[in-house]
This record gives sequence, C-alpha cells and structure tokens, in this order.
Amino acid sequence: MAEKIDINRIQRDMFIEYKGEPYRVVDYDHVKPGKGQAFVRVKAKNMNTGNAIEITYKSSDSIELADFEQVFAEFSYKDSDEYHFLTQNTHEMISINADDIKEEAKFLKEGMTVVVFIYKNKPIGIELPKAVELEVIETEPGFKGDTAAGGSKPAKLETGAVIQVPFFINEGDIVKVDTRTGQYLERLDRAQKK
Repeated sequence: MAEKIDINRIQRDMFIEYKGEPYRVVDYDHVKPGKGQAFVRVKAKNMNTGNAIEITYKSSDSIELADFEQVFAEFSYKDSDEYHFLTQNTHEMISINADDIKEEAKFLKEGMTVVVFIYKNKPIGIELPKAVELEVIETEPGFKGDTAAGGSKPAKLETGAVIQVPFFINEGDIVKVDTRTGQYLERLDRAQKK
C-alpha cells in the first residue's frame, strides 16, 4: 500500500501518484483566497510521458506518494533505441528507452553518474547532475569587438546538444552547462577540467 501524506507536506522533487500515474513535483503554491477554502496548486511532470500538468488540491486533502526507487548508475553506452547504465552498488545493467530520456540525453556523456528512477520495477527516467562540463566541438570563431558588446552565438557540444555561448568561446573550450535549463554557466580552464 502506497504511503499517503497531508498535502501541506508536499515538496519539490517529491514523487506522487495521480490517477494511477507517477508524477514528479516541479513546483507548488499554497493559495489562501480571501473567501473560501485554502488550496494547493501543484505543477507536476508525468514520469512516463514527460508531460507537465497542474493539479489543484484542497488544503484538507492527502496525496499518495509514488513508490519510486532511485539508483545511482554510470552511463555506459547507447545502441539504436536504448541507453544502458551500470548500477554502482550491484553492477547490474539497466536499459532505458531513448524516448523516455530525450531531454536528458542532450547532456549525457559516457561515464557520467546519474540517478535512475525505477517505478514498479521498470526504469522510467534519469536525473543528471545539476551541471556538467562538456567540450565545444563546433562554433563560429569570435571576432575582435564582439566580446565587448556581449551577446551570444550557438555552439555544438560533444554530446550533440547546441547551446548559446558568449562570443569568446572557441572550439575545444570546456564549458559548464546547467542541465535543467541548458544554459551556459562558465568556461573552464584546461587545468580546472576533472
């Protein structure tokens, strides 16, 4: 039997079950209108489909927690339609359908440690580190004068993702990227690269 908790104890990144589907809480807002009963508005992402929805609960409601297991695993390789991960504790291979992790795959690099989400004994998604360091493999060269004005240009990373970077970034540079937003954070010196 799944655990139920009071809606007022909800937190970001909590896993809940709604209409028989697993969801991850992205955001929530406790609303106390001038008249009527207080309620909680929850934004949640369906872990099976990736679709985000908004759910409204009365402040007296309880919610069902989804029975999730989180396993640390290292990205090993990708074949035509699956990504394969080696669990850190048991050294078992876990395979996830490529369609289930399209967004995350943009920043997924061989050897990277991720969290694999398992729901009812089936792997259904992953969570990347909050930031990753990747090499720029393709971008237009910056020109004198461009750097002073600010602005950005597209750059292709070693994983195939294309992000916007400042003009001073060149091919071969290592950049730190926020995996949640896909935004450039900083350029790393070669000595800083792990």
